[in-house]
Amino acid sequence: MADNRIRVLLVDDHQVVRRGLRTFLEVQDDIEVVGEASDGAEGVARTEELRPDVVLMDVKMPVMDGVEALRKLRELANPARVLIVTSFTEQRTVVPALRAGAAGYVYKDVDPDALAGAIRSVHAGHVLLQPEVAGALLSQEDTNGGQGRGNSLTEREREVLGLIADGRSNREIARALVLSEKTVKTHVSNILMKLDLADRTQAALWAVRHGAAG
Repeated sequence: MADNRIRVLLVDDHQVVRRGLRTFLEVQDDIEVVGEASDGAEGVARTEELRPDVVLMDVKMPVMDGVEALRKLRELANPARVLIVTSFTEQRTVVPALRAGAAGYVYKDVDPDALAGAIRSVHAGHVLLQPEVAGALLSQEDTNGGQGRGNSLTEREREVLGLIADGRSNREIARALVLSEKTVKTHVSNILMKLDLADRTQAALWAVRHGAAG
């Protein structure tokens, strides 16, 4: 049913790209394209207006690029999961977007079925990181005091953190630990607060760096 569909917003300055994405996504039974935007500033406004579940965001755009748009959405505490769709393969392009809060990224030449899978994955709470990009992110992380902050975590929070690092969604963590999803969300919020982290991506990276991953 339409009410159960993943609501998606397309943000890209090239109309032909948006049209291609819409054409494919509209044939997916569980995905609904709710709107489009042609630059980052419009993308932020439309995300606030339409409250999509997932935003497909280009990086290089006029007026406001994708990284700045991500930062604005974070400031607004918008819950939408952002999946970067880019034609740029350089880490210097992708890494800042992930540090700004993106849940992952795919390239514009991605197989259509893989794109749909990526949308479903980030909507479920997963973080999509390829090994080489994860390594680049780790190399840039400031570790001063990091391990000390980890001492404040409870045993249960450490278990949750390890599962986040394994790429598990809140639902999967709840099943693994026999907890409610609401309880898992509370644990995740506490972990981010105690470790002074902004999102699950940073939590997963922290866990890998400090040996808390499973």
